[in-house]
Amino acid sequence: MREEIMKTTALAACVGLVLASSAAFADTLNLNLSGGNPGGLWSLLGAGIDRAVRADDPGSVVTYQATGGGFANIGLLASGRTDLGLMHDAEAKIALEGGEPFRAPVTNMRAIGYLYNWAPMQFFVTKSLAEEYGIDSLEDIAKSGAPLRIGINRSGNITSNIALKMLAEAGVTEESLSAAGGQFVRAGANEQADLLQDGRLDMITNGIFVNHSSFRSVDENNDVVLLSVPQAVIEATNEAFGTGTMTIPAGSYKNQTADIASVTLGALLVATDAMTDAEAGALASALLRNIDEVRAVHSSMQQLSPELLATPSVVPFHPGAEAVYKNAELMQ
Repeated sequence: MREEIMKTTALAACVGLVLASSAAFADTLNLNLSGGNPGGLWSLLGAGIDRAVRADDPGSVVTYQATGGGFANIGLLASGRTDLGLMHDAEAKIALEGGEPFRAPVTNMRAIGYLYNWAPMQFFVTKSLAEEYGIDSLEDIAKSGAPLRIGINRSGNITSNIALKMLAEAGVTEESLSAAGGQFVRAGANEQADLLQDGRLDMITNGIFVNHSSFRSVDENNDVVLLSVPQAVIEATNEAFGTGTMTIPAGSYKNQTADIASVTLGALLVATDAMTDAEAGALASALLRNIDEVRAVHSSMQQLSPELLATPSVVPFHPGAEAVYKNAELMQ
C-alpha cells in the first residue's frame, strides 16, 4: 500500500512539473467542440472541457455545439468544419475503415484523450419470459425459440450496430426471430423503456453506464433479468468494433446474482491533423492539470484518470498531446 501511495505521489509530482512548464508556453485556445444531444452527458463533458482550459487560461474557450452524435462529429472533422469532436471508439473504427455511413476512410482524425470506457452493452429481458423459455444468456435466445420482441436503438446510433452484431454472433438474426414469431423493434432508449413497461417489448438493449437512470428505472419498475454474454461473442464484437470488455458487478440490478462480462464502449476527444502541436499540447495539459473539472460534470465520470486519458485507442494520438503524455510518463 505504501509503495502504491509513493508511486501515485511521484506520478502526480511529475505530471505537475511537466504541465507547469508546458502551460507557460501554451497559446490561448479558441476551439469548437462537436458533441451530442443538448443536456446529455456529452454536453456536460463539453462544459467540463471548457472549464479545464479556462482554469489554465481565462482567455481560452471551448465552444460546445450539439450534433447528432459521433458519426456526425466524424463527418464534421473530416470536412474541417469543427476543431474537436466526441465519438465512441466503435464509431471511430468504422470511420477509419470507411464503413457505413462513410463513403471512404476518414484518415485525418487525431486523438487528444480517452474520456471513459465504462459504457457496457446491457441486455434486459422480462423475468417471466426468461423463466418460461430458460433464457439466461444471449446464446439461449436462438435455442429457445422464444418469440421475443427485442428493442434495438435507431439506425445511426452505434449501440444499434453493436447490439445487432452481438445478437448475430449468438445466432439471433431478423430471420430467426421472425421464424419464432418475434421481431426487432427500432426505438430510442427512453422509448424502449416505455414499450417494455407497456408490455410491447420483451427485451431491451443499450450501451450505457451501469445503473444509469434509464436502466435503473427499468429495473425498479419491471421484473427483468440481465442476460450474460458468451466470451466468444465479446471477442468477435471487440475485433469488429475496437471496443473493450467490462464486468458488470453482481448486485448492480435487483435480479443480478453474478458478475456479468460484456462489450463496453468508450468515448474519445478527437481533433484533426490540422490542429497545431501547440494547441493539442495545451489542450492535453489543461485536461491533465484540471481533470477534476471534467470529473465533476457527472458522478459517472469519477473514474476518469490521467492514465485513461493517455490510453491508446483506435485513433492515433495527436503528436502534441502524445508529447505531453510522454513527458508526464503516462506513455512510453
